[in-house]
Amino acid sequence: MTSPADISVTIVDGYVDEPAHFGVPPYLSTYPRYTAGALVDAGVPESAITYHTIDELRADRQTRADVADADLVVYVGGMTVPGKYVGGTPAEPDEVRDLAWTADGTTLLGGPVRFGVGEENAGAQEMERDDLDYDFVAKGDVEAAAHDLVANGLEGFGDRMRDTEEADRWASLGAFVVEQHPNHPDYLICELETARGCAYRCSFCTEPLYGNPSFRTAGAVVDEVDALSNRGVRHFRLGRQADILAFGGDGEAPNPDALRDLYGGIRRVAPDLETLHLDNMNPVTITEYPDASREAIRIIAEHNTPGDTAAFGLESADPVVKAQNDLLVTAEECLAAVRVVNEEGGWRPGDPPASEPGGVSGPDPDRRYGPSTGPDASPRLPKLLPGINLVHGLKGERPETYEHNKRFLQSVYDEGLMLRRINVRQVMAFAGTEMAETGAEIATAHRDQFQAYKREIRETVDNPMLDRVVPPGTILPDVHLEYHQDGKTFGRQLGTYALLVAVPGERELGTVIDVAVTDHGYRSVTGVPYPLDVNAASMDELTAIPGITRSRAGDVVVGRPYETVEAVDDGVADLSRFAVAGDSLAAIPGSDRSGSGPGPGTRSSLGRGD
Repeated sequence: MTSPADISVTIVDGYVDEPAHFGVPPYLSTYPRYTAGALVDAGVPESAITYHTIDELRADRQTRADVADADLVVYVGGMTVPGKYVGGTPAEPDEVRDLAWTADGTTLLGGPVRFGVGEENAGAQEMERDDLDYDFVAKGDVEAAAHDLVANGLEGFGDRMRDTEEADRWASLGAFVVEQHPNHPDYLICELETARGCAYRCSFCTEPLYGNPSFRTAGAVVDEVDALSNRGVRHFRLGRQADILAFGGDGEAPNPDALRDLYGGIRRVAPDLETLHLDNMNPVTITEYPDASREAIRIIAEHNTPGDTAAFGLESADPVVKAQNDLLVTAEECLAAVRVVNEEGGWRPGDPPASEPGGVSGPDPDRRYGPSTGPDASPRLPKLLPGINLVHGLKGERPETYEHNKRFLQSVYDEGLMLRRINVRQVMAFAGTEMAETGAEIATAHRDQFQAYKREIRETVDNPMLDRVVPPGTILPDVHLEYHQDGKTFGRQLGTYALLVAVPGERELGTVIDVAVTDHGYRSVTGVPYPLDVNAASMDELTAIPGITRSRAGDVVVGRPYETVEAVDDGVADLSRFAVAGDSLAAIPGSDRSGSGPGPGTRSSLGRGD
């Protein structure tokens, strides 16, 4: 029998996207980290464990030697929610098979891929189980399988789920593997698990296949953050749970004290963190427990960093679809939950409290309330806003379904509320869910209508909503520049559902700048480096500012240099929101407040990181 101390292991990250878990770069899921910790716990030395992303293996063929030569290759991946990705490309089934053929040693496959694979990572598909030519397939937890397989000398294991104590131990033991991620340390956000499983049974969702909710303690999650922070991680997302409000409770009712321990503890052990976001929040919790939910949301908004999104699983506003798929909330109940999150979390760093001019009224005059909109709002992203998930192809879907959904979204907008994102997708039918019986037939039959409806939502709701959430002049600190296209440079902040940002010109990739938003599309914004120095700005940068025509930009260039931005601004445009002149200072609003998030408190250096 092979001793664990003599085993070399290569972990390949093919990326995951689940209803309550995300791991496409710049995100790093729990799976490879916990698997690395399980291997160490079983006796494998840290130095014998190698980690690669699927993108690394594509880009550098030499890294495939680590797959070929390892005694054990562990592949983790699987997409149970379709999406479009910028930071990485999830592994396709053929690539997963190729890894098994490349490996000379023992191979183990696990993660959400165990629920099935389709022909591609897309919606409107029936997903089937496929072993993909691996020696072993973890039908339970891949980290437990890796631990037991190594402990048994690579001779086999019994499928099982790891327990909470193992998860806590492996989370900290596996923190070292983050240093092998190609994005480490600057452009890496670690997904954190607070719980898994779900108390509810929506027809299409794979999260209930993990069982009833199993919660970790606040102390255990804080210890994991501490271990990751010691390895250089500064960006975190509490994304691995079906409902953040249920943390530390009975699976349904909120426990504000537990959330206070969780968020306060994270802030204590990682005082220099730059991102602290979440993902899933169940609107049914807010409707069933409104007072406790308000307190919990308030705690989250006080401790998180701006631009956070609480994803709401409305799934459908059609009462027929709701009834046939065991969905949790009506459109009216979801709208009420949207109001609560807007009121408690929709304020922006730099907003005055309710008692001061410009403050939004609320029962406590010393607090800040949302929704924060209009000309008096601070030019920062709101702390916490809801996002809406809509799924199509469910049982009972009919032409009226699309109208129900559009009316719901329009009602949110007409009421003056804000949504950070609207996610519209088609169902993926997995074995073990009720949708397995229906399959993808409805989604396939309605594909044309779905595409037209999706375009309509982008045009009629997304566009004006984004203008409300991110109006011109909004400052986005620490935008990471990722790629060039059409004479522009595109980048994103690190965080939940980060906005795609385009700035004029081809700037150095991999650098970080602050951006002032100048315009927006359906799901992206354009902007200029903040603060823009009018004495050095290009014509393209100047014309990106609202009110600056090509001719006016030419006049600005001819009149340089300027001692103050006021000397430039003659009323044609409010340059003060975007630009400076000479050595003027331009503070990022709200940056001096606790929990305001990244960004310097004084002037942003032009071209910082260039």
